[in-house]
Amino acid sequence: MKIQSIESVGLFGKSPKGGWSNEIRPEDSIHALVAVRTDEGHLGIGSVFTDARLVEAALAVLRPLVIGESAIEPMRVSEKLNQNTFWMGRGGSITHAISGIDIALWDIFGQVTGQPIGRLLGGCYRTKVKAYASILMEMPELMRERTAFYREQGFRAIKIGWGPFGRREDRRLDEAIVRAARAGAGDDCLLMVDAGASDAFWPNGLSWAVGTAEMLKDYDVYWFEEALPPDALDDFKTLRDRSPVPIATGECLTRRQSYLPWFERRALDIVQPDVTKVGGISEQIRIARMANEFGIRYIGHGWNTAVGLAADLQLSAAIPGADLVEYIGGSPYIDITVGGWKLDAEGMLSIPTSPGLGIKLDLDALREVTTNAGALRP
Repeated sequence: MKIQSIESVGLFGKSPKGGWSNEIRPEDSIHALVAVRTDEGHLGIGSVFTDARLVEAALAVLRPLVIGESAIEPMRVSEKLNQNTFWMGRGGSITHAISGIDIALWDIFGQVTGQPIGRLLGGCYRTKVKAYASILMEMPELMRERTAFYREQGFRAIKIGWGPFGRREDRRLDEAIVRAARAGAGDDCLLMVDAGASDAFWPNGLSWAVGTAEMLKDYDVYWFEEALPPDALDDFKTLRDRSPVPIATGECLTRRQSYLPWFERRALDIVQPDVTKVGGISEQIRIARMANEFGIRYIGHGWNTAVGLAADLQLSAAIPGADLVEYIGGSPYIDITVGGWKLDAEGMLSIPTSPGLGIKLDLDALREVTTNAGALRP
């Protein structure tokens, strides 16, 4: 079975707020789907957390390397793409696009074998996983309302991130936001805090991060995410040594080689690679297993699409300690599957057991967010 074609499908028109200093607009593209078709009529879908224009440019480079290749050997084919693009620079749009291709190839592999991807990765440790609502920080009064709303929707874990937190040089405001979030979520809800220090020109350093971690302890925060800029390895090591709450990061890194220094230095408690950027499922499973060898917990970053969420769920099935999955609150790009996503009474999402990613895309919903929905027609 051979790869016959690869198309990108940019999502735009309803892009949710991201909390960046230079905020995206609804019409901006920050996600693209990738459709891989085989000569035997199979269609695999992947997802990429990158502007669709960059994905299309990357695919123009990658197609000559992948068209005609086996459609049921995702790890080998993805490694071929990685090895043949070193000279273009590991990471960035090329690696992001490889992520989408890789996810789509795993989807095809599952369809052909009649198995969910989690089983093909070695076996399923769970059939459902706790979803945490990933929402933006707001000013205190609205923050309380927002966390209370998602708690009422059935979530038993909520992450608040970006927004005004850490950006106004007002520690009292930062604490008021967290206090309000805890009040709305309730004492029995997991609460995580994401500073979003990968934002452009992040204003704070190590001393702010250490002091903020001390404050977060008082509100029983489950982890402190992206407290420092993505390249600040030494400072992350110091922060992790001094913080009373677990330190999480890793969404901006790509390929497994980039994570090894962080693991060797024990610079984080929780590693958060993003399957739609890091190189796909093939890279994500390797990073998760490598993290386990160092005693570091894996919980994937998942601020993306329904296809990215489906990949995260399959990885959660296959990784022993992956008992949480990120769920974007209020994103139209999540709500593009037939049947949608439903939490159970304990705030858990069922992991699809159908072959491949185990989801079916709703073409009517897709037409609302792309001009190229036909590329995803089975």
